[in-house]
Amino acid sequence: MKSYMKVKQITILIGGIWLVLLTGSFFWNYVNLNQDRQQTALSTARSFFNMVLMSREWNARHTVYVVVTDKTKPNEYLKVHNRDLIINDELALTMMNPAYMTREISEISFEKEGIRFHLTSLNPIRPANKPTELEAEILKDFENGVTEKGMFITKGEDEGNFFYMAPLETTEACLKCHQNQGYEVGDIRGGISVTFPFQMNIPIPLLTGHTLIGVIGLIGIFLAGGKVESAYKELKRQALYDTLTDIPNRQAFTIYFDKELKRCIREKENISIIMCDIDNFKSYNDNYGHIKGDKCLKNVAQTIKNTLNRPADFCARFGGEEFIIILPNTKPSGAEHLAEKIRKNIENKSIEHKFSKPHKIVTVSLGVTTLSAEGNPVSPERLLQVADTAMYEAKNSGKNCVKYLEFVNDENR
Repeated sequence: MKSYMKVKQITILIGGIWLVLLTGSFFWNYVNLNQDRQQTALSTARSFFNMVLMSREWNARHTVYVVVTDKTKPNEYLKVHNRDLIINDELALTMMNPAYMTREISEISFEKEGIRFHLTSLNPIRPANKPTELEAEILKDFENGVTEKGMFITKGEDEGNFFYMAPLETTEACLKCHQNQGYEVGDIRGGISVTFPFQMNIPIPLLTGHTLIGVIGLIGIFLAGGKVESAYKELKRQALYDTLTDIPNRQAFTIYFDKELKRCIREKENISIIMCDIDNFKSYNDNYGHIKGDKCLKNVAQTIKNTLNRPADFCARFGGEEFIIILPNTKPSGAEHLAEKIRKNIENKSIEHKFSKPHKIVTVSLGVTTLSAEGNPVSPERLLQVADTAMYEAKNSGKNCVKYLEFVNDENR
């Protein structure tokens, strides 16, 4: 039983290790995939940022005017003398500097693709360019030498987006608007943040693949465990069962008898023993051959087994043509009655044995003894010796009969 439980525990342990390894593999792949996605998102954000940066550079190199409309009005924060040009009563132009252009690009990209650009600074000219709490923190990092920051937003209204921010260095063209703020060429005067959708959901193929492998692996482990368990049970059965007669062998008898004898002594119950031997079996083997002899042994063994009615009653092949029966909680009269029933059932089989006189059929001789419910200790060997003596008395009385011999516990005298 302990070994049986050990097989199950080892199988469960291996299954647990398999799940741990598979879970580790999933998270390792998931982390690597996230790192790849992080790099992809970072590369995409850099491309967006550089696109805006180049557009701003082109704008800064040229003086760009656009038509004034309800949506595009003059930039009140652009303090240059030639900001607005009145062409005629129907046409007016206004200068669009890099900052104004960045805002226009952000509005269009957000409307079309959900991509948002935000030009910001710790010291903005336009109040609407004031940084968010996150942007302000990153802008301070830029002043300390950080070159860029990128991250996935996991909460808030921007959840599910990737956020990227890089610094803006002051150029000659920038000084047109920002010289009065004290900036010089090369100074970090702010930054541009880029926010765009980039989902980081658990990849279904990765999850599905690992789940499938996990299930298949567990099935394989438990199938293998089941086979090992079955093999163990079969080995245990073979160790305790007589391969010829398919009833318990002498080793199984010794284990069961020792346990039941101790229990009956402890609980002060009767326990009876029946020794059974096939009459003239040597002559049967010599004249009919070992194949028929084996068949005869099987027949006798199954007849004895089928005669027993109670779950606690136990029979085993004791050796050669001898069989033994254990009857817990059985009085002498009950044991004699069962022994006689076994004798008649075997006799009624009418297995031909011409060389067994006078019956000409296979018969058995049985010896019976009972340990009374006194609770006194006794050795198993002593009880078996009395049953064996009773059986030989049956042999000497003409065979094919039952003899009872009273057990006297004289070991402690």
